[in-house]
Amino acid sequence: MSAIIGTLLIGSIIMFFVPSNLESAIKVGTLVFSLCAFLLSLLLWYNYDYTLGLVAFTYDHSWIGNSGFSLTMGVDGVSISLIALTTFLIPACILCSWRSIRSSVKEYYICFLVLDLLLVLVFSSLDLFLFYIFFEGVLIPMFLLIGIWGSSERRVYASYMLFLYTLAGSLLMLLAVIYIYLEVGTTNIVEVLDYEFGLTIQKLLWVCFFTSFAVKMPMVPFHIWLPEAHVEAPTAGSVLLAGVLLKLGGYGFYRMSIPLFPDATVYFAPFVLMLSVVAIVYASLTTLRQVDLKRVIAYSSVAHMGFVTLGMFSLNVHGIEGSILLMLSHGVVSSALFLCVGVLYDRHKTRIINYYGGLTRVMPMFSVAFLLFTMANISLPGTSSFVGEFLSLLGCYEVSTFMAFIASIGVVLGAGYSIWLYNRVCFGNLKIDYVNKFTDLSRREYLILLPFAIFTILFGIYPDLFLNLIHFSVLNIIEYCKF
Repeated sequence: MSAIIGTLLIGSIIMFFVPSNLESAIKVGTLVFSLCAFLLSLLLWYNYDYTLGLVAFTYDHSWIGNSGFSLTMGVDGVSISLIALTTFLIPACILCSWRSIRSSVKEYYICFLVLDLLLVLVFSSLDLFLFYIFFEGVLIPMFLLIGIWGSSERRVYASYMLFLYTLAGSLLMLLAVIYIYLEVGTTNIVEVLDYEFGLTIQKLLWVCFFTSFAVKMPMVPFHIWLPEAHVEAPTAGSVLLAGVLLKLGGYGFYRMSIPLFPDATVYFAPFVLMLSVVAIVYASLTTLRQVDLKRVIAYSSVAHMGFVTLGMFSLNVHGIEGSILLMLSHGVVSSALFLCVGVLYDRHKTRIINYYGGLTRVMPMFSVAFLLFTMANISLPGTSSFVGEFLSLLGCYEVSTFMAFIASIGVVLGAGYSIWLYNRVCFGNLKIDYVNKFTDLSRREYLILLPFAIFTILFGIYPDLFLNLIHFSVLNIIEYCKF
C-alpha cells in the first residue's frame, strides 16, 4: 500500500517539475508511474490472504495529537479489487488521450496521477474524516478535466453541475462525521464499529451518509448531473467517471452505511430496493430515447447502478457479492464502450447516432470490439456482467419476488437499447455523406481495448478468480451485522 501511494505521489511531484514543452517526456512519465501503480496493485492482490477476509496491510498513525483523528489505512478483498480497477483504468486513459489532447498537456496528465492517488486513498481509508477528505478531493481533478478539456461550450456548466451536486450531497455526511466524533471521541472506523448507536440516531446518520452516496452512484432522482458530465467530459474523463467514480457510492454503502448502522440499514432497505427498481426501469426507458452515443451509455450506467444497489440492499451473500462483481464488471465494460465512442469521435467529430451506419464494412475490427462490449453491457452469459447481475437478482429474489420480477424487466429493456444502438451504428447503409474518414482501429487503440476484452471474457468464464477475493470479506460484514 505504501509503495502504491508513494509511487503516485512521487510521480505527481516529478511531473510537476518537468518543463511543459517536453510533452513526450510528460506522457511517457505519467504512463510509467501509472503502470507501476497497477503492477503494485496486482502484487497487493497476490499477497492478500483472502481466506480470512480481514482488513490487511494496515497503517495507523496519530494525526492531530490525541484528538481522535488518525491516519488509518487498510484494505480487504473489496478494497483491493477496486484499487486494481482504478490503477488499471488510469493507464488506458493516458493512452487514449495520447493524440487528442493538445492544450495544457502537462496539467492534463498530472490530473490523472492525482486522481489515481486520491482514489487509492479513498478505497484504503479506515478513518471517517480521512475518507471524507479524499472522497471530496476526487472532485477537484474531475472538475478540471471536464471544465478545461471538455468537448463543447457547455463543459464549464457540466463541471459546476458535477461539483455542486456531489458537494451538496456530501455536506450531510460531514455533519454526520462530526456528530460521530463528538459522540464516540474518534473517527476510526474500527472503533466506531464497536459503538452502539440508538435506532433513531442510526436512522438520522444513515440518511446523511445515504444522501452523499446516492448522489455519487447516482441513484434516481439524484442522477441529473451524470448525463451532462459524461457528454461534456473528454473520453478519458468519461472512462474514469463511469469506471471508478460511480463506484464510490457503492463502496460507501458497503464500507460505511451497512456495517456502521445495521439496524437503520434493515429499516430503510425496502425503500432503497424500491428506488433501485424505479431507477432500472426509468433509466432503461430513457436510454431508448437518446440520440447521443455518450448519453446512451450514461443512462445505461444509471440502470446498472440500480442493479448494484438492488443487490447491495438485499443484505444477503448473493446480493452483496453480485453488486460488487457488477461494479467491477461495469467499470470495465462501460469504460470500454466510452473508449469505443472516443474512437468514433476522434475520426468524425460527432456523437450523434444518426450520422453513423454500416461501419462493419469499413471498420471490421472496431465492429467486433464494439459487439463484444455491447453484449457484455446486456449481461450476455459468458461475459463479465452476467455473473454480477444474476447474483444481484438472485439476492433480491430471496427478499422480494415482486421486486426481482420488475427489475428483470430492465434486463429485457437493456438488451433492447443495446442491440438497437449497435444495429444503427454498425449495420445498415454506409452514410458517406456525413462521415468520410473510415480508418479501422490503430495499433494503439487495439492495444488499449485488448485488455478490456480479455477481462470481459475471463471474468465471464472464470468468475471465481474475483469472487474468491471478496467472498470472505462479504461474509464477515454479514456476520458482524447479523443479517
